[in-house]
Amino acid sequence: MTDRPTVKSARTTLTILNELRRRGSATVTELSESFELSTSSIHNYLNTLESEGYVVKSGNTYRVGLRFLSLGGHARHKTALYHAAKPHVRNLADQTGEQANLLVEEHGRGIYLQRAYGDDAVETDSYVGQRVYLHNTALGTAILAHLPSDRVEAIVDEHGLPATTEKTITDRNVLFERLERIRERGVAFDDEARVGGLRCVAVPIVNNDNTVEGAISVSGPRSRFVGDRYREVIPNRLKQAANIIELNVSYD
Repeated sequence: MTDRPTVKSARTTLTILNELRRRGSATVTELSESFELSTSSIHNYLNTLESEGYVVKSGNTYRVGLRFLSLGGHARHKTALYHAAKPHVRNLADQTGEQANLLVEEHGRGIYLQRAYGDDAVETDSYVGQRVYLHNTALGTAILAHLPSDRVEAIVDEHGLPATTEKTITDRNVLFERLERIRERGVAFDDEARVGGLRCVAVPIVNNDNTVEGAISVSGPRSRFVGDRYREVIPNRLKQAANIIELNVSYD
């Protein structure tokens, strides 16, 4: 956390929204169990959010409303990388039959900007707009490998290296060794580091100023991500797509 001034009520509002997102839906009483606030105070926050369209009430239960889609859609539409990468992420999904993804880093976490599904793609727990850790995905490590080392240190200090599977990297030194190999190869591999049974291959998108803009990937079940397909064919397709995206981002 920083020492910058913050508005307590705004932070409380966001915390309530995040708790609603985590729960899926909740009553005022249920939410009061998570906060040092009276039920009347929480009710007032929720009434305000409902009146502005950010929360939906059904009976005594509240959930996050779809108005947030307009904010997220606006932010994504204004992102040059999204427009440059969109057709190529779609093509990667069509070519491989798997799931293709675009991820960017913001505030030390990864955010999915785009997902595309091929004919054989499997469904996972992730979705457009989802925030994920960077250390346990191929996309995230591809980005980390091309950030300044002090920035990576700061991200690890703030967010830690929590384990999501037994194959997640949780040691800082091991992570930095992995990032060095990614820089040398130009490609990152995820072997069930975030989701059991899922493998992923990713490459960074680096602009003409040598700044990493994000990363693209192809992911699928371990049973299909084997041999040359996993180590050569998919990485080469990703590198070809990344090269075009980088040129479009750098000279748009």
